[in-house]
Amino acid sequence: MAITSANQLELLQTAEAVAREKMIDPNLVVEAMEESLARAAKSRYGAEMDIRVAIDRKTGKATFTRVRTVVDEEELENYQAEFTVEQAKQYMENPEVGQQLIEEVPPVELGRIAAQSAKQVILQKVREAERDKQYEEFKDRAGTIINALVKREEYGNVIVDVGAGEAVLRRNEKIGREAYRPNDRIRCYIKEVRREQRGPQIFLSRTAPEFMAELFKMEVPEIYEGIIEIKAVARDPGSRAKIAVISYDNSIDPVGACVGMRGSRVQAVVNELQGEKIDIIPWNEDMPTFLVNALQPAEVSKVVLDEEAGKIEVVVPEEQLSLAIGRRGQNVRLASQLTGLDIDIMTEEEESKRRQAEFELRTKLFMDTLDLDEFFAQLLVSEGFTNLEEVAYVEVEELLVIEGVDEGTAGELQARARDYLDAQAKKAMEAAIAAGVEQSLIDFEGLTPQMLEALGADGVKTLEDFATCADWELAGGWTTVDGERSKDDGVLEPFDVSLEEAQNMVMTARVMLGWVDPDDLVADAEEDETEEEAEA
Repeated sequence: MAITSANQLELLQTAEAVAREKMIDPNLVVEAMEESLARAAKSRYGAEMDIRVAIDRKTGKATFTRVRTVVDEEELENYQAEFTVEQAKQYMENPEVGQQLIEEVPPVELGRIAAQSAKQVILQKVREAERDKQYEEFKDRAGTIINALVKREEYGNVIVDVGAGEAVLRRNEKIGREAYRPNDRIRCYIKEVRREQRGPQIFLSRTAPEFMAELFKMEVPEIYEGIIEIKAVARDPGSRAKIAVISYDNSIDPVGACVGMRGSRVQAVVNELQGEKIDIIPWNEDMPTFLVNALQPAEVSKVVLDEEAGKIEVVVPEEQLSLAIGRRGQNVRLASQLTGLDIDIMTEEEESKRRQAEFELRTKLFMDTLDLDEFFAQLLVSEGFTNLEEVAYVEVEELLVIEGVDEGTAGELQARARDYLDAQAKKAMEAAIAAGVEQSLIDFEGLTPQMLEALGADGVKTLEDFATCADWELAGGWTTVDGERSKDDGVLEPFDVSLEEAQNMVMTARVMLGWVDPDDLVADAEEDETEEEAEA
């Protein structure tokens, strides 16, 4: 069938019909037709020819043209689609490299094979357009809730119809032992939308903490309006959850607003989550106070926070221990997820024993190193002295407040402490040198002999070695894998070197070695400061 003999408007009518059916731009269908007709023409005139087809968007007339481009003689490769400046002079005046000669050619007859090929091209383009449309539609909906219709179940994964395509709810994203039948209505959280070869993949979840947050946003108008904010969510899907909220209006109780009249609002969320029990907790900027709230319903006696280690110690009465930990550790685990801290729970009796052990250890330290009797050593510990450095370099007045200590006794105490520390420093320096620590590292400001000994034992022996260290390798840190936090020991961690101090020392070493330009550091610091101000 020749294009010229066909009803030319039929092309446009077909394009519009396909576009309407697939809900895509008609121009995309027309472009697919142009490409398929061009392929058919190339099979007739020659695959090396640059044949192009343009379909008039008003009349539907298809125009076939052959394009030849002017190139330099040494770059001429395709004699059917390119020609030199000399050859081009036969067809145009003053030809230049890059110019194109466009000639109309007779339309081709579409045989059965060519027609089938054209159909495949059009279908492929339409499928690509559908996939692009679906991706564009859902990529901006990631992080929202969607209502879908269950189609089938495959190996525990639920395939659902989301209107413009399909999405998958993986079995590990289902709550407990949820089971669905075809045509069941299901509400899910759009967790991720990925563009893949086989089309956009939409992954749903019902176990994500964000799903609960979005459900509350739908049920509580104050959250939707921004008067109340959800600060953190921790879930044990299908069993129990904790959600922390804060109100920016002093007249509105955030917990009461989320619970609703007779629990109507929270009950709607509970029903959607298969009866999951939800603890609604008031958020507090003060982390210990927030943790006390998070451990409800258990009562807390005392909280000790170690911000640098991201760890917190909680002391509870003996009878509250099982309640604070919860069944299978659920309560303390959710509180840990909510606060982002490792929580160590102990009873008052356990804490008392630990403090007694610390007291005895420090007492023995002062007895052994300062040659003191037990009573005098206990006096030092009772006044808050924890190590020899404090005794050696503290102001004399702080020693004089101890009962029975005069200036002479205070001076003798400090002299003994300094002599012991000097002897230890000398011994550590000898060990560091014996381990191969070089003078470049020994001269580096901020490293004590004991630190040098530890570095040497760890294989850090030169300033170059030190400059290649990561801050966490020196100060230690925490790594979170699959929700479990594990401790990374640092070489200088026993000497109470913070992460920030480690960063500064490493950068100073790199500057000294010429690896880093100090001006770049200043510029980066100014940029960070500007960003912080902008965020504030």
